[in-house]
Amino acid sequence: MFRALGRIIMVSLAALAAAAAGLFVLVTLGLERITRAAHGRTFDDDGIGTLFDFLRSGLHLAAAATILPALAVIVIGEVVRIRSLIDYVLGGGVALAAIPLVARLGHNADASALPIQAVWQVFATAGFAGGFVYWLFAGRRA
Repeated sequence: MFRALGRIIMVSLAALAAAAAGLFVLVTLGLERITRAAHGRTFDDDGIGTLFDFLRSGLHLAAAATILPALAVIVIGEVVRIRSLIDYVLGGGVALAAIPLVARLGHNADASALPIQAVWQVFATAGFAGGFVYWLFAGRRA
């Protein structure tokens, strides 16, 4: 009984650490990509409108950022007792890379309105980092 309780606590703490690591990578890498995209541009009336559109898109992404895909990776890994680093890293990357797609489903049915490649890269990288941190704390002893 105490072993199961300890495992539940370990999985919960590892999931929180993975979420923090993923958020850290998402924010830092996202800010770097925004800075690189905005470098050298002047913000006239059109630039300010573009900036507000970009921030509104970020708000939609944040609203759609659900923990369900990441929890699915954790639950499947724990139930099946997966110990492989690759499974957790790829699972975390896929779970977070799906968020921009989910964010677009309710707003625009146009298939050409998928997020730009940089957004996919930032989210996938944050998911890879979160999957690695989860594996480091709890996944390797699943």
